[in-house]
Amino acid sequence: MKAFLVLENGDVYEGESFGYETQSVGEIVFNTSMAGYQEILTDPSYANQIVTLTYPMIGNYGIHPENMESGKIQAAGMIVKEYVDRPSNFKAQKTLSQFLKDYKIPGIQGIDTRKLTRFIRTNGAPNGGIFVANEYSDSFLAQVKKFPGIADADLAKVVTTDKKYEFGSGSGKKYKLAVYDYGVKTNILRLLDSAGFAVSVYPAQTPASEIMKDGVDAFFLSNGPGDPAACTYAIDSTKAILENNYPLFGICLGHQIIGLTLGKKTEKMKFGHRGGNQPVKSLETGRVEITSQNHGFAVVAETSEKEPISFINLNDDTVEGILKSGYPLLSVQYHPESSPGPNDSRYLFQKFYDLVDSTKKK
Repeated sequence: MKAFLVLENGDVYEGESFGYETQSVGEIVFNTSMAGYQEILTDPSYANQIVTLTYPMIGNYGIHPENMESGKIQAAGMIVKEYVDRPSNFKAQKTLSQFLKDYKIPGIQGIDTRKLTRFIRTNGAPNGGIFVANEYSDSFLAQVKKFPGIADADLAKVVTTDKKYEFGSGSGKKYKLAVYDYGVKTNILRLLDSAGFAVSVYPAQTPASEIMKDGVDAFFLSNGPGDPAACTYAIDSTKAILENNYPLFGICLGHQIIGLTLGKKTEKMKFGHRGGNQPVKSLETGRVEITSQNHGFAVVAETSEKEPISFINLNDDTVEGILKSGYPLLSVQYHPESSPGPNDSRYLFQKFYDLVDSTKKK
C-alpha cells in the first residue's frame, strides 16, 4: 500500500506503508542511533512526534518484550529508508511491522531519509504527517496545518501514570525514592532500583507536599515529552522540594524543570538532540562522555558560583547539567540509562545514591 509523508511546507515524499494503514500527524524529528528502534518507539518522550531513523536498514532484529521502555508505542509514526521484514535474531518474537500494527501506528519506508534529515537540520523540525492511501489528496496538507505543534504543549500529564505504583523490590532498601513520572523510561526505574532505592512512582501532577507525607528520602524528576515551561505544576513541586532540602535528581525534562525552578529559561531547539553519539564534557573533571539524548528543548543558562553549569555539549555548547551550590542536586539533560545508547554515564545513578546517603548522614 502506498504511503505519503507530507510536511507543513507542502513537500511530499511518496513511499510504502509497513505499519498500520492509517494516518497520523506530529512533529517530524530524526534519531541517529544505529540500533534501538523498539526502545525509541516506546519512549514516552516521543509523544506527538514522528521519528525518522537515519540508519538505513531498520527491523533486522525484530521485536522482543524486554526492550520495551513503556507499555506501548508512544511515537506517532516511524519513517525509514528500508524496512526488513525477516528479522535475524533468535530472540525476536514478532516483526517491527506487526509491532506497529498491534498499536495502530503508521510506518513509511522507501523515502530518502538522508534528504529529509538534511532538510530538518537546515530548516528545523517541521510538523508533518504520514498518510496511507492509494493516491495523494490535498486534505493531507490541511490536516498537517491543523496540528498545533510541540511548543507550549504540556504532554507530561498525558503520558504519566494514572496512579502511584511501586517498582522493583523495596524490601531491605535503606532509602525511599519518589519518582515523578513525566514519561519515565523503564530502564531508568531499573537502574534506580539496582542502585539501592525503594522506588515509588507518582503521577506528574501530585503535589510534593502530598508525597512528603509518605516519608520519602529523595526525589527524582523523569524524562518526558513536550514544553517544560507548560508544566507549571512540576515547577511548583520542584520549588517545594528545593525549599525542603530533599536530595534531587533530574533527567531530560526533569533537568529542564529544575532549570526553570532556579530561574533559568528554556528554549525550543532547531532540531534537538536525538541519538546515541552526543559528546558531553564534565566541567569539574574534564572527562568526556558519549551520551544518549532525546530532547527538543534546552536550558539557557550562564555559569555562576552559586549555580554552576556542570556539563556542556561539545557539539553546540548547550547546557547539559546544572548544580546549586550547597544543595544535594544532580541534573543532566542527557540519558545516563541509555537504552539505546552507550553506558558511559550510568555511574550517575550510583552517584545519586551516594549523594542521598551522605546527605542523610549529615
